[in-house]
Amino acid sequence: MSSSFSALSVRRRGAVRLACATLVSGLVALGVLTGAGTATAEETTQSQGGATATMGGLKTYGTAVIHENTGDQQVSAGLFEMSVDGGGTLQTYCVDIHNPTQRDAKYHETAWSGTSLGANKSAGKIRWILQHSYPQVNDLATLAAKAGVKGGLTEQDAAAGTQVAIWRYSDHADVDAVGPQAEKLADYLQKSALDVAEPEASLTLDPPAVSGHPGELLGPVTVHTNATGVTVTPPADAATSGVRIVGKNGKPLTSAADGSQVFFDVPEGAATGSADITVQASTTVPVGRAFASETRSQTQILAGSSESTVSATASATWAKKGAIPALSAMENCARRGVDITAANQGDETFTFELMGIEHGIPAGETRTVTIPLQEDQPYDFTITGPGGLQKRFTGILDCRTHDAESGNAIQVLSEPSPATVGGTADDTNLAATGGTSTTPLIAGIAIALVVIGGAALVLVGKKDAPTQD
Repeated sequence: MSSSFSALSVRRRGAVRLACATLVSGLVALGVLTGAGTATAEETTQSQGGATATMGGLKTYGTAVIHENTGDQQVSAGLFEMSVDGGGTLQTYCVDIHNPTQRDAKYHETAWSGTSLGANKSAGKIRWILQHSYPQVNDLATLAAKAGVKGGLTEQDAAAGTQVAIWRYSDHADVDAVGPQAEKLADYLQKSALDVAEPEASLTLDPPAVSGHPGELLGPVTVHTNATGVTVTPPADAATSGVRIVGKNGKPLTSAADGSQVFFDVPEGAATGSADITVQASTTVPVGRAFASETRSQTQILAGSSESTVSATASATWAKKGAIPALSAMENCARRGVDITAANQGDETFTFELMGIEHGIPAGETRTVTIPLQEDQPYDFTITGPGGLQKRFTGILDCRTHDAESGNAIQVLSEPSPATVGGTADDTNLAATGGTSTTPLIAGIAIALVVIGGAALVLVGKKDAPTQD
């Protein structure tokens, strides 16, 4: 098995977008998988850990008006609810007004740098709004008094006003709440907002991948969490492989805390291979954490969290000699792409070719290569390494908010409308006009398929590792 990446490719998958007058789907094809081994790749998203959740829909909302050159449009504005995998509930607002939100879309907790918030100088003010408004402030009488709202606030007013204030910073939109109380709250929040730092993740493992030689402690992998403690799950084949998860003192670990260092203890005679560990905890996710979709669904920002299940995974790769890469990936909106990081703990240079450029990572060094992608471009990377290691990373690059000219739907309804492209149905929430359902509107809308095209990205390994007995 090659000690370098034997293949890395990107595929463009169909993305459904719904506009108020036209229904358009875009499909970009970027290459095919090349030279992959027979092993099944483990599929992951570009999440460094935390909560994963499923969109439930818009639950508490009012009405807002977007003012544009083409005219005014009424939309629903308010608070979403998501159910956490493993248990828990999240409340969120959206930070991309012109992008639709799909019912049942999968979301994962992510750093601002992997979303449009990373390049938004007002992102810290959005977090301030979240901390000082509904639902974090659920005493609506007090909130109304601070905002100077006469007659008080309903939950719908509070949710709509908060969402409108967020849109003014997340999308720099010219948007007003329809209700006078909600509009008064939005003005107060916008004018009062201060810059607040990005919150830490609920749970991450750093680094997410390590490598080394059998007989060594591979690591450390450091636990970062706001939970009081985490459980540590050893590799699934630990009983047969002999790989143990230990602390820096070499003693087995089944639990850890924030700041704990975790190591893979690989037997000295182990053949070339790899293993994963998972840590899990129950905690509240910090307000202001971003949630990105695994499909093309509107980016969310956390407004409230119940006690919820969070998890993170780290991997280890080992070999007796040759290049031994530890591989990980992360979306990087500042560079408009996905960062592929390789840490080489072997005794030979790890050499690979990316888009016609050869890269070499000397023994003991770590380097990152950025794969440039287009906005809204789904990707599908399979990265292979020694001992049959294959990791598959999938997602969609969502680094910018959309504007009205992009042809996307505007905001959301409380109930989704189904749309079918190529036989696949997606529940997508559309904008409301006067608070009414758009289902009759889209029932007779034609579907246009636009093939945009793309270029293949292939990462080919150059250095072969010796076969281990």
